[in-house]
Amino acid sequence: MISMQYLIHLANYSDGVLYVLAALLLIELAVIIDRGLFLRASYRKGKAVIAKVASMGKLDRDVLESVQKGCVNQPEQELLNAAVRNYELIGQHGAARGEAYENRLDEAIFLTIPTLDRRLWILDTIVTLAPLVGLFGTILGMFHAFNVLGAKGGDPTAVTGGVADALVATASGLFIAMIGLISFNAFSNSIEKTVHHLESLKLLLLNRLDGASVSSGTPATEKPKLKISAA
Repeated sequence: MISMQYLIHLANYSDGVLYVLAALLLIELAVIIDRGLFLRASYRKGKAVIAKVASMGKLDRDVLESVQKGCVNQPEQELLNAAVRNYELIGQHGAARGEAYENRLDEAIFLTIPTLDRRLWILDTIVTLAPLVGLFGTILGMFHAFNVLGAKGGDPTAVTGGVADALVATASGLFIAMIGLISFNAFSNSIEKTVHHLESLKLLLLNRLDGASVSSGTPATEKPKLKISAA
């Protein structure tokens, strides 16, 4: 079992580089937890919204507002805000596919996308920086290890142990980079799915607003009530 005293020895052997790596690991874990919880909740909520809207044949302003209220602090919120705010652009003949209205929805999606990868640049930076910092710590440790040979009466066999201690910094940097790389790729995949949800929701809105039913084209006689729950 590795003792705290030995960990302190390793950190000092790398001239404090292991402390820097520990700080990078803490920052990395904080970003992973924050983005992981947000993107997971966003994906589940978006999937539920799409399933509910897809099951409807018609959307009017009242139902649209109820959908909007169920998406507070979600990526779909800005899109639904734009859909409600520009509702008058639909026209009087169910022209939900009007170019002006569709452009407003596209604008909302473009404004939302940058918020999805917020702070992911930190992970990207750590993935590149951590191995370099670890290698730097190993080089500093090598200086200490080979100084034994230059010291009067130094034991050459002590170099082997010193090299082993020095390599801990490189191993730590690679470990931190691997965690960051796996998380970054997973989050990138989640963002792509969320963007797909936004595009799908936009298409659903265009097909169902103001009586434009995809099933029959006839306005529904009963206003649907929407209750959104995460799947």
